[in-house]
Amino acid sequence: MDDKPLIDSAEQTSPVDHAGEAFSLVTSRHFPEWLASVKYSLAFTTYQAGKVFFLGVKPDGKSSVFERTFARCMGMGVSGNGRSILLASEYQVHRLDNILPDGARNADGMDAAFAPHQSWVTGDLDIHDIGFGKDGQPIFINTLFNCIATVSEGYSFKPLWKPPFISRYAAEDRCHLNGMALEDGAPRFVTAVSRSDTADGWRDRRVDGGIVIDVASGEIVLGGLSMPHSPRLYGGKLWLLNSGTGEFGFVDQTAGSFVPVAFVPGFARGMAFVAGHAVIGLSLPRDNRTFSGLPLESALAQRDTEARCGLAVINLESGDMTGWVRVGGVVRELYDVAALAGLQYPSAIGFKSNEVKHVLSIDY
Repeated sequence: MDDKPLIDSAEQTSPVDHAGEAFSLVTSRHFPEWLASVKYSLAFTTYQAGKVFFLGVKPDGKSSVFERTFARCMGMGVSGNGRSILLASEYQVHRLDNILPDGARNADGMDAAFAPHQSWVTGDLDIHDIGFGKDGQPIFINTLFNCIATVSEGYSFKPLWKPPFISRYAAEDRCHLNGMALEDGAPRFVTAVSRSDTADGWRDRRVDGGIVIDVASGEIVLGGLSMPHSPRLYGGKLWLLNSGTGEFGFVDQTAGSFVPVAFVPGFARGMAFVAGHAVIGLSLPRDNRTFSGLPLESALAQRDTEARCGLAVINLESGDMTGWVRVGGVVRELYDVAALAGLQYPSAIGFKSNEVKHVLSIDY
């Protein structure tokens, strides 16, 4: 078979099932071999289904998929040493740490078990992208308040920066600030759907109001985008997803232009880089005002294809989609994608079962 369905669950439970809709996941033929060869695994979030999925390879070479429940989980950030993950959920930020020593495996053969060790109650800030700051603390896009923020003892959050065109901190999601590219723990670039300074004003500028902002200078380095997401620095370039057009590419800062590299069949959000490839999250467009009427609709029709939910693996040199993952059933939208270097068969601990009570680690 060219496609490989994944029905294994490391949790010893049935696949995700909500209201009778089963979860399904199929990969391209060589996807597991590619993951094994580059010695990576992947994680991706779906706020729509409230799940974090870990996708890897078992010691016998077969694919593995592992899931845990976190309400409305969105952005993920991986620490420099790969041993910790930040996860933004509905009204909390969680830090999960790998409790297995480097190179060790548990009784089930897994080489990582990410357990929640610290949480911050922020309230519902609609946190999008998140990462580790220079001090090791979470730094995130506070979309509701149109700013970059961090956690603060005794408070919901501490604002660090806002776009120059935002006149004040207000819980109004004015410009839909969403994406953040970190460089050495500091925010370097951000994306927003518009430069609106009125409540919910970004919805009127979804087609071509998208911008990229240089955080240090506050200057808009690129405009005219359609719902841009997931700016990332890799290989000396600033990459991003022009989600409203279905294009993945990079910013030519000298020319002030967006250079498309590949078209991806879905509403693209979430991106990680693995060995010269971009792994991009794809979602099915919602049939509502947020996603309707975008150039993506006509681009799909021109290619005689439909939007899909899953992951696309794009070779950065050729622009070819060299691998893919299709997700179906209850999961229709993804938000973020993270790459876990050196880990092949990861798992995690959640809050829904008693497991979290009995998984203990000691700092000797």
